[in-house]
Amino acid sequence: MVWFYAVFVFIFGAAIGSFLNCLAWRLYHNESLWGRSACPKCHKKIYWYDNVPLLSYLALGGKCRHCRQKIAIQYPLVELATACLFLLAFSLHFFGNEVDLFLTFSSRPLWLMVRDWLLISFLVVIFIMDLRWYVIVDEISLPAIVIILLINLALGMSWTALLSSAIIGSGFFALQYVISHGRWVGSGDIRLGALMGVALGWPKILVALMLAYLAGAFIGVFLIAFKKKHLKSAIPFGVFLAPATLVALWWGPALWQWYAGLLF
Repeated sequence: MVWFYAVFVFIFGAAIGSFLNCLAWRLYHNESLWGRSACPKCHKKIYWYDNVPLLSYLALGGKCRHCRQKIAIQYPLVELATACLFLLAFSLHFFGNEVDLFLTFSSRPLWLMVRDWLLISFLVVIFIMDLRWYVIVDEISLPAIVIILLINLALGMSWTALLSSAIIGSGFFALQYVISHGRWVGSGDIRLGALMGVALGWPKILVALMLAYLAGAFIGVFLIAFKKKHLKSAIPFGVFLAPATLVALWWGPALWQWYAGLLF
């Protein structure tokens, strides 16, 4: 039964990924969230059978049916990544447990999984928008803070731990923003830091920040070495913060213990 659910979760995650692609595009271009999707190049409406996650991209050979222009590889990659992340969240909470989800609506693992799915969705949109357009919009980060906070409180997490973690996360970026007059980080990073805080709590927020800065430094040096960036180039830091948040969410305690063991 668990494997049946796993297949369903993968398909569901791919469908959500398709929606997140559309959501990111429409938010950035200030378009209505309602109505059928259209090709961004020829602006013709996309048929429903050309909008099936993953499969339509393969069937069309990665090109628009109407104008034959290439469809950005972002679309199937986001669909695949979201499907895999949804499946990973499901497996972490349910694999190894003989559980019928339809009979456990009030179970803690189910709501942990739902929280993780929501957080994944918010972070995927943040990742897309920061990578493509160097922006983190309040329309995503502010509702995400409220929703994730309420779910974690309902799950019994300490409000003081969540609040202090949110202050640490947002304050860390706010301090950099003030000192650099917005040159080091953007204001969107401040809200993202608060989201990380209410999602992770203490001390996982520190793990996420450490991972993000290590990854950012490594990728930054790599890009500079290959002359893709220079020292004064802007780096979309949300691209590193989003995956670091998920890693810390799921494996933060183990990473924290390993790091503390190295120090002490």
